[in-house]
Amino acid sequence: MPILHLHLAEGQHSDAAIGELVLAASRLYAEVLQSPIERVRVFAQLYRPQHVAVAGRLVSEGQAGAPFFEFLVLEGRPVAQCQDLLTRFTELIVDTLGVDRSGVRGVCKPVPPALWAIAGQPASAVRAAEIQARAP
Repeated sequence: MPILHLHLAEGQHSDAAIGELVLAASRLYAEVLQSPIERVRVFAQLYRPQHVAVAGRLVSEGQAGAPFFEFLVLEGRPVAQCQDLLTRFTELIVDTLGVDRSGVRGVCKPVPPALWAIAGQPASAVRAAEIQARAP
């Protein structure tokens, strides 16, 4: 279920830097959540600079873009784990894109397992089946 959305203004960063960011974020997400990387999804959404305002000014008029990210976790994850992701995603964005840390914002959104689907089935049922399959 690990899903990360990165919201960026177009023209601020190279395709190579964005590609590096989504790959590194995928690895980071899998590591912190101790989740198989096959479950991780990372999306970079680019917005036209004339459609992005930061501090009341349009990016198309010279305002620096300010990356925003949001990620989903199933409810029940430790708060410390979510805070670690908030910190480390911010660091990754700053290091990879060369943006000012003070402009980066992020949010963790916990989702109840009964309201998340994996292959059309509630995650709560899929997780219960996985746990039972691992039992001796």
